[in-house]
Amino acid sequence: MQEKDRAINKQYELSAAQIIKNLRTRKFEAYYCQNREEAVEKAMSFISEKSSVSWGGSVTIHEIGLIDRIYKTNLVIIDRDKAKTIEERFEIMRQSLLCDTYLTSANAISEDGVFVNIDGVGNRVAAITFGPKNIIMIIGMNKVCKTVEDARSRARNYAAPTNAHRVSVNPLLKMPEKTPCAITGICSNCKSDECMCSFIVETRMCKIPGRIKIILVGEALGF
Repeated sequence: MQEKDRAINKQYELSAAQIIKNLRTRKFEAYYCQNREEAVEKAMSFISEKSSVSWGGSVTIHEIGLIDRIYKTNLVIIDRDKAKTIEERFEIMRQSLLCDTYLTSANAISEDGVFVNIDGVGNRVAAITFGPKNIIMIIGMNKVCKTVEDARSRARNYAAPTNAHRVSVNPLLKMPEKTPCAITGICSNCKSDECMCSFIVETRMCKIPGRIKIILVGEALGF
């Protein structure tokens, strides 16, 4: 098992080095961390004291312990999960679009440095595109795809169905029982009210150089 892990880690490291070169040509700041602990420290190094921070739906940032770390600081935290009603939740999501630092991940990233995100409501892709001063995006190497087309397919056919099941446990959100991907596990390009893919955004350039900071992590994170 150790031999297998070493081989996987070496492959991640070599692959990440090339992806980072491609990301930097697209004006992203890009880094590689071998594990989640390093990724948390790297992310925290980009967040100024007493600044405001928020995030969208991301399993990765919770999984690595970044949100727990954020709550141990004196940062101004804008957390939609503190809402007691759906109306309050949406208002907090609107406030997050003006935060100093927004934390998120990506559903997939191509080897040439284009990342793909799907969004049911649109708040997460809106923040990535424009709004918060800084974006910190943490991406496990399991999300790397050969091409943009492959990345789009991963987002639609793997991340979306899995996310449909994830959001179904939130009492403030609608159960996605009418969403075909939640029933079959396969995207059917639906138009249901609970569609997980209302917005599909490919980000291929960082318009303000360095605004989006991408941390690739040598672990399988999120989905």
